[in-house]
Amino acid sequence: MQRIVHLSILIATALYGGQVAAQTTQKNTLETQSMQTEIVKAFAPTGVLRASLNVGNPVLANLNAEGKPFGISIDLATELGKRLGVPVELIVNETAGKSVATVESGRADIGFFAVDPERGKEISFTEAYVLIEGYYLVRDDSPITSNAQVDVPANRIVVGKGSAYDLFLTRNIKQAQIERAPSSQAVVSTFLKEGFEVAAGVRQQLEADTRDVKGVRMLNERFMVIRQAMGVPKDRGPQAALFLRTFVEDMKARGFVKESMTRHGIQGAGVAPAADPAIDPLSVK
Repeated sequence: MQRIVHLSILIATALYGGQVAAQTTQKNTLETQSMQTEIVKAFAPTGVLRASLNVGNPVLANLNAEGKPFGISIDLATELGKRLGVPVELIVNETAGKSVATVESGRADIGFFAVDPERGKEISFTEAYVLIEGYYLVRDDSPITSNAQVDVPANRIVVGKGSAYDLFLTRNIKQAQIERAPSSQAVVSTFLKEGFEVAAGVRQQLEADTRDVKGVRMLNERFMVIRQAMGVPKDRGPQAALFLRTFVEDMKARGFVKESMTRHGIQGAGVAPAADPAIDPLSVK
């Protein structure tokens, strides 16, 4: 009789344990589904993931002959949409400043920008997925041969208004005067037309815009490394920011970023190193 009672207790305990485990699994599944639903709402409150692009930076995005955007930004936006299970709308901007404004105004849900504390007031950034170099351009007959000779009172540096290097140089140039062209694409033409001493920009943009221009040269050292990242409005919440940072790290680790750069023929830029997605890149000094 005791053996029967003991066996009954064991069976009941096993059944109860199985029931508890099933309830726990169901609870965890529901919590995961709820969290996923909240993440989707955070990124796509309209049901569509709206991605703000900057076609003014050839490393990030370009337009084909039909005017359709292509590039690493588009690849990342498309993949994020797949992860979230929502369609993607691409919003084309000609400059970084306009792309930032599109996100800050709520007309887009994500964007592709250089990490910068000024932009970080309204936008939560991932760590960089691509590192791009900023260079100075001068005329062949310029006495300037190094970056150290740029920041002097006699020099005027033309930059693309609202670009990452505009923000950087505004904080760091102490003596030279900064002049702002309407866009990064207009930097070289403004430099030539207005007779400014120095032009600043993304290396690839400067190279492309001076391909048929004689009498100019780039200095042989970069003045900054531009950390190109993804961003989401801060009002979408910390979980959305963490999700996006984790997404970018996964894309780097899987080789997605490298493959996209190779497919689009991006040269002179490199995949950013791995980072901890739990850390806000603007909190790192």
